[in-house]
Amino acid sequence: MKQGVAVLALLLLAGCGSAVQVEPPVPEGDAVAACTRLSPLLPATLDGAERTTSTPESPYVAVWGSAEIALRCGVPRPARMAATDQLAELDGVGWFADPTVPTLFTAVTSTAYVEVTIARTHEATGVLMELSGPVKKATG
Repeated sequence: MKQGVAVLALLLLAGCGSAVQVEPPVPEGDAVAACTRLSPLLPATLDGAERTTSTPESPYVAVWGSAEIALRCGVPRPARMAATDQLAELDGVGWFADPTVPTLFTAVTSTAYVEVTIARTHEATGVLMELSGPVKKATG
């Protein structure tokens, strides 16, 4: 939860035309390889927003637009996710929607958790659908 709020705050404070500051995660175990595979599979454009750079640069972070969409691969399991929570399945990937941060979603896979923060100016389901294919391919 703490990390998601930090990413959300950075998204809200980011300015146009410069690298977006996003704290990169530190994946462990199988997540390292999965997240390394994910980076080149991610789209150059996502829901009309162009992929841009983040600072510090990290293979585990991807940002689109003026911090409108941010992805962090290899984050810890969401603290608020209970074993009984149902996940929204999109293209074979289960997504956990944080009930306290409506713009924060986490892909739950057997090898890595992939956190995505989506500004309300974008349609979350469409963004998650576009990301599900690359996430499934990298973590499967």
